[in-house]
Amino acid sequence: MSCYTRQQIEDAMITCGYKYFDGGDYDVNIVGVRNSATKNRVTNAFDDCITISYKEEGEWKMHCYKSTTDPGTHWMANLLNEKGVAVLKPGQYRGAYKINKHQGKYDALCQRAPVKVYRDKNKDHVYDLTEEHVHEGMFGINIHRATAKKGGRSWRVDKWSAGCQVIASNEDWNEFLGICKKAADIWGNKFSYTLLESNDIV
Repeated sequence: MSCYTRQQIEDAMITCGYKYFDGGDYDVNIVGVRNSATKNRVTNAFDDCITISYKEEGEWKMHCYKSTTDPGTHWMANLLNEKGVAVLKPGQYRGAYKINKHQGKYDALCQRAPVKVYRDKNKDHVYDLTEEHVHEGMFGINIHRATAKKGGRSWRVDKWSAGCQVIASNEDWNEFLGICKKAADIWGNKFSYTLLESNDIV
C-alpha cells in the first residue's frame, strides 16, 4: 500500500469527525491506515501503514511506516481469548496510549484507556468485522515494533500481532519512538491513536 501526504491524512480525519492536532511543536498525530483493498482477508503481511505527523519549529513533518493493524495468522488460529482474536475497530482513541514497557520488555506505546475491538473466533482466514462482535475494554492493544534486530525488517506478521499495531522495520520504529518521546517531554506521556481505512482517504 502506498503512503499518503500529510494533507490527505488531515482531510480524512476531519471528514470522519476526528480531531487533528496542531497545537504546537510535537503535538503529534499518530494515525494507522488499514488496507481496505484486502477486503478483510488475512494476508499475514505488513500491508497497512502507521503515520505520524507533527510540527517541528513550526514546519510540518510527516512519516509513514509499513505496519500491520491486524493480527497475524498464528493468533488467528491459536486464540488467546475464547471470544476470538482482537481486531482494533477504526476510530479515534483520545489519550488511550502512553509510553510504557511492551510485555515488560521495551518502550512502546501501551494501551492506558479502553478501545474497541472486533472479536473473530471462526478461524476462516477472513476478519469478521461485525458490530455484534464489538467489545470495549483493556486488551493490551499496544503500538510496538516487530524485529529487535538492528537494521532489520519483518516481512510476515505471524506472532508479532494478536491485535497490536506493529511497525515492521526496526529503524522505522526507533525513529517513531524517538518522536513520541520528544512529544511526551512537551505534552506529557499521553497519546491519541486514530485508525482509518484506506477507503477513507481521497
